[in-house]
Amino acid sequence: MRVWLALLALLLGAPAGAAPRLVADLNQSRIDIEYSFAGAELLVFGAIQYPGGRTPRDEPAIAVIVRGPPEAITVRRKEKVAGIWLNTTSARFETAPGFYAVATSAPVRDLVDERTAAIYEIGLDHLQLSPGSSNSPELSKLFIEGLIDLRRRAGLYAEDDDGVELSESVLYQARIAIPSAVPVGRYTADIHLIQDGQVVASATRDIRIGKSGFEQAVFMAAQDHEIAYGLGAVAIALLAGWAAGAVVRR
Repeated sequence: MRVWLALLALLLGAPAGAAPRLVADLNQSRIDIEYSFAGAELLVFGAIQYPGGRTPRDEPAIAVIVRGPPEAITVRRKEKVAGIWLNTTSARFETAPGFYAVATSAPVRDLVDERTAAIYEIGLDHLQLSPGSSNSPELSKLFIEGLIDLRRRAGLYAEDDDGVELSESVLYQARIAIPSAVPVGRYTADIHLIQDGQVVASATRDIRIGKSGFEQAVFMAAQDHEIAYGLGAVAIALLAGWAAGAVVRR
């Protein structure tokens, strides 16, 4: 595979003066979640196609961003009032990514400026979450930091400033850990080529994470037959309770 990518980058060289081009691929474009799913590893790899096939003197940089489906989430802040912990304020994020992981060949601050990082959302510090609330900017910042911290601890948000391997300034690869608690839906892998602090080429690949087998059947039943699914869940709970009581009485 690596030899093929190298030949592709060299033989299909662009005319002199043209912009570099990224060739990108994934080891899998679909990840199935089954009962035994304990996480997966997504490999993003490819090659850089330079004008005329000539590599630059300075090694380029690569940023790989994998993000999952947007979802609405409310973050609440607890404070101690009269000795009791209570939810006092909250912030709602309407389009927070369910999963976000970024891997770069060097720390983000060494690759691009703040403006470019914000435009392409490279790095957790530049993730555009924008809580929809009337809280002050200072409080909104605290909620953003809180959400990122919660999802980092759950393995749903990650940042690796040494996560992209470059070979001969042509081949690149990054390994992204997909946790077991990852939400289902459509994902994208965005790959950016960075030179002299600017994004000069980009490529995007789609990923689908979905349930399969028994998990898919249960998920579809809950989506398509909500009332029947709810009644069935209640019936199973009552039956389990009756069975447990019968065992105890014996």
